[in-house]
Amino acid sequence: MDKTIFVELLMQHHYKAVRSILDVMNEVDIASLLSELDDKELALAFRLIAKDKAAEVFANMNNSMQSYLVEMFTEKELRELLDDLYMDDTVDILEELPANLVTRILDTVSQSERNMINLLLNYPDDSAGSIMTTEYVGLRQSMTVEESMAHIKRTGIHKETIYTCYVTDKRKLIGIVTAKELMTSDDKMPIKDLMETEIISVNTHTDKEEVAELFRKYDLLALPVLDAEGLMVGIVTFDDAMDVMVEEATEDITKMAAMSPSEQTYFDTSVLNHAKHRITWLLVLMFSATITGTIITRYENAFAAIPLLVSFIPMLMDTGGNCGSQSSTLIIRGIALNEIQFRDIFRVMFKEFRVSIVVGIALALANGVRILIMYHDVSLALVIGLSLAVTIVISKLIGCVLPLLAKKINLDPAIMAAPLITTMVDTCSILVYFNIATRVFAL
Repeated sequence: MDKTIFVELLMQHHYKAVRSILDVMNEVDIASLLSELDDKELALAFRLIAKDKAAEVFANMNNSMQSYLVEMFTEKELRELLDDLYMDDTVDILEELPANLVTRILDTVSQSERNMINLLLNYPDDSAGSIMTTEYVGLRQSMTVEESMAHIKRTGIHKETIYTCYVTDKRKLIGIVTAKELMTSDDKMPIKDLMETEIISVNTHTDKEEVAELFRKYDLLALPVLDAEGLMVGIVTFDDAMDVMVEEATEDITKMAAMSPSEQTYFDTSVLNHAKHRITWLLVLMFSATITGTIITRYENAFAAIPLLVSFIPMLMDTGGNCGSQSSTLIIRGIALNEIQFRDIFRVMFKEFRVSIVVGIALALANGVRILIMYHDVSLALVIGLSLAVTIVISKLIGCVLPLLAKKINLDPAIMAAPLITTMVDTCSILVYFNIATRVFAL
């Protein structure tokens, strides 16, 4: 939808036309369209959204839009919105809103809802409890299929998902049954004969990254969450698991680029915060690179004797860094997908060693031929070729070992990515290069 046309209709009070546009749009697209409006236009447009869509649109808005609307809402509007929001979405919103707006929302909801919100807010940020919803379809094993379907029709509108239903006995989870099974089974069949008793579940304090991995591994739509006593307290749905995957991927990408993770979007983050997230690692890498400079100064005599040696330093350092980055990226991905464990470290090293031999020989021969053609110097070709081959072997071994070591000592493997490995490999490549050069040329 074109923003200009939409705003023009809004400002000319063609509310019927605006409503008809919003009625046919997806909730996510509406939130995206409203994000381009100013505050006055936003408040007006939001009030024109159909009631059954408004909560979902609100849940997909950014924090600043949500904060503004909460301030603008009347008590009645706020109450109606919260009634239509799922509990996990309400908690997610409260975690990001200023304290005064959180208080206003908590004052609006009932005591039972407030108790549930406080319970969910008290779970650790990285736990299954923090992303679960308490709104799920619960059934009893004594029910028949017909009774279960009637129960879903009565209560399903208030549940986050009805595709998977949970059979409980005094809140103890004893089985699950899907909506598909209910719709395709005989009405008189007891639920206890239909339910699946082999259940994949998590604890309220299970790491949410582990929860997301279970969704990926088993292709789940929802996952039951149990408390310390094994009683069912909620479910994690697929959309929340997807949010965790995006969040974790974003965090890994920022760490791999030597930056501190930020929960805000690029444009919502201020210049000072952008700088703060980047400068720490840049300082660390900058000062660690001085080691390379110190090593180079030790070989000033070699430069003086054969100035041409200096021109190959960037090529060696870049190649080594690139090779190390290739290995670390593959290993970090393997760790993230649980394909590689620390116990596989020697298998990984052996494989990367063989890969580095093949790559090293190919690049050494290519550079050797180039140097012979350009400089007609066999000794120089030998030095560069050997230096490349050894540097590639070392860089690939460093690139595969460091992420595994980080995982072993409970650090994020993404930290051991391109910038840090490149800095380490630079030092190693310079040491290798000048040690080989001094021996071949006897400098």
